[in-house]
Amino acid sequence: MAKRCPCGLGATYDDCCGSLHQGRASASTAEQLMRSRYTAFVVGDTAYLLRTWHSTTRPPQLRLSDNIRWTGLEILGSTGGSAFHTEGTVEFRANYAGGSQHENSRFTRENGEWMYVAPSE
Repeated sequence: MAKRCPCGLGATYDDCCGSLHQGRASASTAEQLMRSRYTAFVVGDTAYLLRTWHSTTRPPQLRLSDNIRWTGLEILGSTGGSAFHTEGTVEFRANYAGGSQHENSRFTRENGEWMYVAPSE
């Protein structure tokens, strides 16, 4: 039985965020990139997280905590970020055992691909 994708859309991981993580597809919207980045945190895919981080804000390396167990993603709102935009924001709450992270993330296109920039200020 195929495992459901952690992003919450209901598809299997391979048919959803897995295809982005493996480079078989690219995110068509900022929200899709946000969901795939959340899933990358869940599955520990630091290479994908770095690959989808804008070059102007990307850290040289990334270490994920083994102590966080992600439990769900809630998309709270968005601006722009469609296939027709070059910028957008996605407000989300990423839940983990014992708490949550709330952020309004900025996204922009770099070389035609959606990239995470930073939290909105």
